[in-house]
Amino acid sequence: MPYSDERKDNESWSTYLVRKEKDKRKGNKVSPLDKQVGGDHYKHCGIQPVEYIAQNNLDYFEGNVVKYITRHKTKGEGAKDIQKVIHYAELILELTYGEKRK
Repeated sequence: MPYSDERKDNESWSTYLVRKEKDKRKGNKVSPLDKQVGGDHYKHCGIQPVEYIAQNNLDYFEGNVVKYITRHKTKGEGAKDIQKVIHYAELILELTYGEKRK
């Protein structure tokens, strides 16, 4: 069932754009969501991290947590990616909730 070209009530701009890209894929057009530049560490995913981030209206810090936790086993920088997850989670705690690390 194709989607309308119009944004739905309460639909974020990023969710709308992802939905439109998925519609394009149905017509066999190449979408940026169908390719990955600089590796293949997201190819195993059932959903691209960028799609999940957009559909759930995550901010920059939350999106980076999703990105790094998703790829830590496949990109070859496992421990470093987990350290980045922790760093972004700490930034969320401090900047969103006012909690500073002790």
